[in-house]
Amino acid sequence: MQERATRIVYAAGLLLVGITGASSLSGQSLTTYGTPGLIEMPTAEVMNDGELAVTASAFGPNFRYTAAFQVLPRVYGSFRYSKISNIGPSTARLGGDTFDRSFDIHFQMLDETKYRPAVAVGLRDFLGTGILSSEYVVATKSFGSNIEVTGGMGWGRLAGRGSFSNPLSIFSDKFDTRNKGSNTGGQLETGNWFRGEAALFGGVKWKINDKATFFAEYSPDLYTRESVNTGIDIASPLNFGLEYRFKNGVNLKGFVVGGKEVGAQLSYVINPAKRRVPGGLENAPRSVGQRNRLAIADWNNSEKGGGKDAVQRVLKSRLAADGLALQGFTMSGTQATVRVENDRWDVEAQAAGRAARVMAETLPPEIEELTVVFQSNGMPISRIVTQRSDLEELQFDYDGSWRTLARADIEDAHDESRLGELEDAFPVFETSFGPYIATSFFDPDSPLRADLGVQLKLAYRPTAGLTFAGQFRYPLVGNIADSDRVSNSLIEPVRTNAVRYAQQSDLEINNLTAEYMFRPGKDLFGRVSAGYLESMFGGVSAELLWYPTSSRLALGAEINYVKQRDFDMLFGFQSYDVVTGHASAYYDFGNGFFGQLDVGRYLAGDYGATVSIDREFNNGFKIGGYFTLTDVPFDTFGEGSFDKGLRVEIPLSWLTGKPSRTTVSQKIQPITRDGGARLIVENRLYGVVRDYRGKELSDGWARYLR
Repeated sequence: MQERATRIVYAAGLLLVGITGASSLSGQSLTTYGTPGLIEMPTAEVMNDGELAVTASAFGPNFRYTAAFQVLPRVYGSFRYSKISNIGPSTARLGGDTFDRSFDIHFQMLDETKYRPAVAVGLRDFLGTGILSSEYVVATKSFGSNIEVTGGMGWGRLAGRGSFSNPLSIFSDKFDTRNKGSNTGGQLETGNWFRGEAALFGGVKWKINDKATFFAEYSPDLYTRESVNTGIDIASPLNFGLEYRFKNGVNLKGFVVGGKEVGAQLSYVINPAKRRVPGGLENAPRSVGQRNRLAIADWNNSEKGGGKDAVQRVLKSRLAADGLALQGFTMSGTQATVRVENDRWDVEAQAAGRAARVMAETLPPEIEELTVVFQSNGMPISRIVTQRSDLEELQFDYDGSWRTLARADIEDAHDESRLGELEDAFPVFETSFGPYIATSFFDPDSPLRADLGVQLKLAYRPTAGLTFAGQFRYPLVGNIADSDRVSNSLIEPVRTNAVRYAQQSDLEINNLTAEYMFRPGKDLFGRVSAGYLESMFGGVSAELLWYPTSSRLALGAEINYVKQRDFDMLFGFQSYDVVTGHASAYYDFGNGFFGQLDVGRYLAGDYGATVSIDREFNNGFKIGGYFTLTDVPFDTFGEGSFDKGLRVEIPLSWLTGKPSRTTVSQKIQPITRDGGARLIVENRLYGVVRDYRGKELSDGWARYLR
């Protein structure tokens, strides 16, 4: 838990930095549930495709924190974390507070036309404990540019006041009955969807001006469960609200629910597809001059100027200035090849273009074919072959990038030998030292815990592909270890003992490994890792990946033998050991959607599969989710029923406008249990290789000449 959730606070900070410098990207109003609508009632509206909304609202005993993402032009989904004070019986641990996690989904069936309203159907809390569970069908119509009217029918919580017999009962009497949700939550209670009594809701939105909007709605939600102990008073079905939009895009809404409950809400909508600095702040690329200039200025490429050695020195210096580490160089006849590691560019095609420009500006005039080989940890991945004359012709062409793509060759680099390897390319020693923050979420006793400390990272690469690395931490202040929750797992506690690792450790050896990455054949990649692989397990991990250069599909297999580490996170092991591994399929669906299927054995010895789907924008901003189903029964798994979660990855360049390979990533798990838990291994091959294969290079080729 501590190791897997180290950077979410930093990510939130980066988002806030983006907020302060960005204008509003959406005119959409959000409800207290964090989704498009009025005050509490949904509308048939959606956000712009790809937008991400974050909302915090509070009134009475209710505190809701929501992230909503427009997955497709007509579909958005949301994850919500709620606190309801004093809703249940008081306990020594929690008082009467309830902390609830829930998911929503909304599908716009029809968009609005001149004579037809937009129509949508949605599910609230369809994957949770059911406290907020409801379903709805809703229509929204605009009248002029300032007035929107909404009406709909709801079930569940939206069928409290003025309810009537379910009209869907004409199809089956099963629609008459609505049951209570699962005790453990996390299950798809499809048997309750659109079941039980129904009620009507509606409202109006009046855009007063560009900054202010007024809302009025009729809500059938009686807050029946909350009113028992919380004292919330829902005396009226009418809710009213006023929203103000600030210049930086933050929306502040004040409202009254039920006639007496006053509340407030902050929300913000961003578009991940748009960088804060759209054009970027990188230095301009080198201009590719005429070759006869090099023939005259032959100080760097002639026998008089030092020949190939002098060329190599200039190449290395110029490539380094562009954030590319030269590791190998060959030149003969009319061909030249550089092997580089990309240390700066988050768009790999731009790195290829920068390297090719340096070659064209440096090499002797007779060199026509320019080959750039991308490597990772000294392992060759792909090569891009460009003709020098194409660069000279197209560098200022309006459509030059795509014309160079049509003329370039992107090939697998499995046959790249170490011929021409620079004498000083290896060994490589890397070190970093600085602060870290580790976070723990969704502990009912304290939903947010954190530790702050110092961290040392070391890496030593004596030769291509072989790396010895370690990460060491020392927590200085924090409260993760203050938790007194103990594992109640009915299976092997491979993750639920995370608090014990925090309590019984001081200096932490988070990982200490030897890793070898290699190319066993064409389109094949291999990795072997051994040592303390992660905070809780150590052992041996081996992986093989098949990934043709131009393919959307990649296939992989991984096998691991690991033992559980001692709770002090030093050198000892406990008695539990396990063989775990997966067969994996990765597929690029296009339009930024990537899918992954992993089938195999997990750390607790359970067998099953994980399904993942991510949406990645061209600038590297990534949002996705996953779920895992194994042979562990839902009741045995415990709260949440099965493993699932969301993940986000934010490139630093998205905020700063400057090229950088630094990203801030976070996986958010509503519940961390032991079923479906997978080993955490650094440098799984698909993540290392994908950005340098043909499809990804082609997607970023618009920046090849930038």
